[in-house]
Amino acid sequence: MASILKDLVRQYDEAKPHADPRTKNWLLVENSPYPVWILTVLYTLFVIVGPRFMKNRSPLDLKWFLVVYNLGLVALSLYMFVEIILSVLNAGYDLTCASYNQESWKKPEELRVANVLWWYFFSKAIELMDTVLMILRKKNEQVTFLHVFHHASMLNIWWWTMMFIPGGMSWFGACMNCLVHVVMYAYYGLSAIPSLKDQLWWKRYITRFQLLQFCVTFTHTVNSIREGCDFPRWGQNLLSGYMVIMLILFGNFYIHAYIKRRSNKLKNSKSKGIANGSPATKDAPVANGLCHPPEGADIRTKAE
Repeated sequence: MASILKDLVRQYDEAKPHADPRTKNWLLVENSPYPVWILTVLYTLFVIVGPRFMKNRSPLDLKWFLVVYNLGLVALSLYMFVEIILSVLNAGYDLTCASYNQESWKKPEELRVANVLWWYFFSKAIELMDTVLMILRKKNEQVTFLHVFHHASMLNIWWWTMMFIPGGMSWFGACMNCLVHVVMYAYYGLSAIPSLKDQLWWKRYITRFQLLQFCVTFTHTVNSIREGCDFPRWGQNLLSGYMVIMLILFGNFYIHAYIKRRSNKLKNSKSKGIANGSPATKDAPVANGLCHPPEGADIRTKAE
């Protein structure tokens, strides 16, 4: 671990002269990765220590806080989605190949793009609270590797983005992720209201929406490489590579939470039907045409 951190510091020192002078002193960017690294370490420690602290304690009743928290993130995500679109149109971006170079630092329209992307970066710090709330409510089965890895990695990736490339092609993945988060946090906010929980039928489609987001963002990024877009190649490689990782992890979740579970329900239904002396019907294991995820299945993760 020490050698990894040492290598990261070396890479940062080499890249520092190329940092965007407009954003390098903004909150949490602060011309140094240390604030974000400290936050990541504290987050990881809470993931490890939190469940032990709560083990012999009753789960906290945070129902109404969850409503306010999640719907607040809906409002923030909707604002960022709209503002990203307006700012890139104002900056005259080519939507398939938005350039970013040192000349971009001189354009006032680019500052508006950087500002909304900072809010997106800051929202990654706010969203660490997702995990804290799960642990305080003793929903430890939701704190999966996918969940923790995604939250921690997004915060750190977006520090590098805000430090070095807060504009150009960086807008697309953030915009897509904000749209997904509007839908996702709306579900979680409304599901915290007891009278609405059983009426929300669209949980499984959120995971499909996330997978679609990764596919679209990957395709958009690879196409920008093909077109020779004037954007740092390491940024394009980082985003396309991260989308592949997210597709693998989220795809694995979807297979286990929906496809395999549906297959198991079909097998169990047939077995019960034969045991009772009558064959099971084809639709027996799926209520109302929907296959619901296992209790505690975690979809509260975003690429973003």
